[in-house]
Amino acid sequence: MPAADGSLGTWDARAIVSNMLPLLVVLCTIVLWAGITLEEAEALLDEFGVLAVMVPTMVGAGGNLGTILSSRLTTRLHLGTTNLDLHDRVLWANVAAVLALAATVFTTLAVGAWIIGRLIGAPLPLSALLTISLVSGMSVAVIAVVFSFATTYGSYRLGIDPDDTTIPIVTNVVDVFGMLIFIGVSTLVLS
Repeated sequence: MPAADGSLGTWDARAIVSNMLPLLVVLCTIVLWAGITLEEAEALLDEFGVLAVMVPTMVGAGGNLGTILSSRLTTRLHLGTTNLDLHDRVLWANVAAVLALAATVFTTLAVGAWIIGRLIGAPLPLSALLTISLVSGMSVAVIAVVFSFATTYGSYRLGIDPDDTTIPIVTNVVDVFGMLIFIGVSTLVLS
């Protein structure tokens, strides 16, 4: 639990390592699942090479969106300017900003993949790429928002500094869900 004054205490390397080492081991195992999913989707990625171009951006952007929100939540928590109040306008403005950024990034990803597909001779219709990118990307963005909130407030309630936990948890979880969703949506759209 947080200290009596509401702070999470001072920086202590031993506490950080003892909190993070088991967490990082679990997260490494979880990320292996994303790798296995990618390996199982090799046939799909071979058939539609432009999808392979989208994978790193899809996964990376989802994690980045989650870390943006996690960092903002953690900062507000440390400053004492937030609590989990559903009437907090700034909280919802941050969520809206992340979702708007996701829509922009994943639309750009689809258009970029369409252009690359035409250049390398592996074109897919822009409508298919937009569907894959936006459905996958916005789903991942929502998952990133949920895990950002859960990790930030869960860590704080457990007395662990959210700065130590939010980014590794959110990025790893979003990587796994990002791969699963992207491959699933791609399979549905292109079948």
